[in-house]
Amino acid sequence: MEKKVLEKQIRLPLDELKLAFAASCVEGIARKTGKPYYEVYERMSKAGAIENYIIPYYDTLHTESREYVIDDVMEYIENKEKQIKV
Repeated sequence: MEKKVLEKQIRLPLDELKLAFAASCVEGIARKTGKPYYEVYERMSKAGAIENYIIPYYDTLHTESREYVIDDVMEYIENKEKQIKV
């Protein structure tokens, strides 16, 4: 008798995957900086990091290492904050 292995897969819509990825970026930056999630999210929002960087470049960013993405998003935020203050 042959055993059949059934695999259950959950397929999420791309928009949900992108939002989950953005949330993981918030979490990663919060852990790296020791800041609360809400402060990191606020900072990311002010810099437009989620809607202008993470979501549009999801296809490229999600293929990189977590460490690279966190550092890259932090650099994006810092550069945007410098532009805003000028």
